[in-house]
Amino acid sequence: MDFTFTEEQQMMAGAFRELLDDLCSPEALRAAAEKRGDESGARWARIAELGLPGVLAPEAAGGMGLGDTDFVLIAEEAGRAALPEPLVEQAGIAVPLLAGLAPHAPRAAEILAQAASGALRVAVGAPGNPFVLGAAQAGVLLLADGDEVHLVERAGVGLVAQPSIDTLRALARVEWQPSAATRLVSGAAGRTAWARAFERGALYAAAQCLGLTQRMIDIAVAYACERTQFGRPIGSYQAIKHHLATVQVKLEFARAHVYAAAARVVDADQRAAAAVSSAKLAAGDAAELAARTGIQVHGAMGYSWEVDLHFYMKRAWALIGSWGDRSFHMRRVQSLVLGGSLPLGSDQTFVRS
Repeated sequence: MDFTFTEEQQMMAGAFRELLDDLCSPEALRAAAEKRGDESGARWARIAELGLPGVLAPEAAGGMGLGDTDFVLIAEEAGRAALPEPLVEQAGIAVPLLAGLAPHAPRAAEILAQAASGALRVAVGAPGNPFVLGAAQAGVLLLADGDEVHLVERAGVGLVAQPSIDTLRALARVEWQPSAATRLVSGAAGRTAWARAFERGALYAAAQCLGLTQRMIDIAVAYACERTQFGRPIGSYQAIKHHLATVQVKLEFARAHVYAAAARVVDADQRAAAAVSSAKLAAGDAAELAARTGIQVHGAMGYSWEVDLHFYMKRAWALIGSWGDRSFHMRRVQSLVLGGSLPLGSDQTFVRS
C-alpha cells in the first residue's frame, strides 16, 4: 500500500504555497493585524481563482470533487502562512456540510455552487464552538440549535465582536432566533451533519498546526544561523540544535497522525474519531513546543511585535483550543480506546485496519 501523496496533490499544495508566499508576507500580516488597508477581499479573490473553496465540493456543484487527503495539504499550507481569511473553515467544513445536506434541503443545494466558487462566504457556528469565525464577512451562516442545522442570512443576525489572542481571526458571538424558515434539517440528520463537521474541523485545525509548527521551526533555525554569540552562530551550540531537532521530530510524529486521520475521517466511525483526536493532540503538542522553543531561541525579543514569530505562535494557540481542546480529545481517546470500544494491539494499527 502506498501512503505517499500523488504528484497532483503535491503540485496543488505547491501552487497554493507560492500564492500564499505572495499574499501573506509578514508585512501583509502585520498590516492586517493593525487593520491597515483592506486586502482581505483581494486575497480571497486570488484564492477563489484557484478554485480552492470548492476542493471538497462535488463536480456537479462546480467543485473539484476531491477528498480529505487532498485538502489536508491545503489546510497545512494555510497554517504555514497564517492565512487571515477562513478558507479552511469554508472549504473544509462549510462546503462539505452543505454538500451533505443538499439531498435533504433544497436551500443548501441552492447555495452550494456559490460557496464552492467562493462567490458566497459561509461561516459555521458548530456546537462546541461558542464563537463564529468570519461571521462579519459572511453572506450566510450555518448555525446549530440543538440537533438542528439552520441557514441564516447575515442580515438576519446580530454580531458581538469577541477578542482573540490571534488578532487575525475575526471572532463574533452570534445573536439570532431559530425558526422553521431557517431550519435545514433536524433530528438524526442534523446530529450526523454536525458530527461530521466537527471531525473535519478538528482534523483541519490539526493540519494547520502542522504548517504553523514548520514555519516556527524555520524562523527559529534562520535566527539561530544569523545570531552570533562568543564568535559563533548560536545554532552551532548543541543546547540550541537539540531543542530545535526535538521539535522537528515531534512535528514528523504528528504529521503521520494527521495524514492517517485524513484518510479515515470520511468513514465517520469510532476509529475515525479516535484518529482525529490523536491527530489533534499530536499536532497541538508539536505546535505548542515549537512556539515555546521559538521564543527561547530568540531570547526576550521573541515576545515582541517586531519579530514575526508571534503571528504563527498566536494562531497555533488559537487552533489548539478550537474544535475541542486538549482535555476533550484526551477524554475521547481514553473513552474509545481504554473503554473497550476499539481493539488494542500491534495488529490494530491504521495500516492493518
